[in-house]
Amino acid sequence: MERANQDLRDRTEDYALKIIRMFSALPKTAVAQVLGRQVLRSGTSVGANYREASRSRSKAEFISKIGDCLKEIDESEYWLRLLTKSGVVKPDQMENLLNETNQLIAIFTTIHKKAKEQQ
Repeated sequence: MERANQDLRDRTEDYALKIIRMFSALPKTAVAQVLGRQVLRSGTSVGANYREASRSRSKAEFISKIGDCLKEIDESEYWLRLLTKSGVVKPDQMENLLNETNQLIAIFTTIHKKAKEQQ
């Protein structure tokens, strides 16, 4: 497996662990738990979808799975922003996680565009 591929596998796994820890630290209010479960689902699925993309059997399957990664990471960004904008979490507490989310969005956007261009 090429180094960049392994680095992104590790990075998306680390991201999932950060999401899990963030969810575990949320208040036990109904709003926090509903929003938290949403980001828990989307944030932990990014790495799983990337693993599937890495094992794709065709270019079309790769593009589709990378598209799934992009959808899930973009959705995660939405839920994280709602957690801050609703006042459940202070913006400074979410800053690093949102920064990593935006970096992953940029990475998956680039991969998706390049793969489609090479199709």
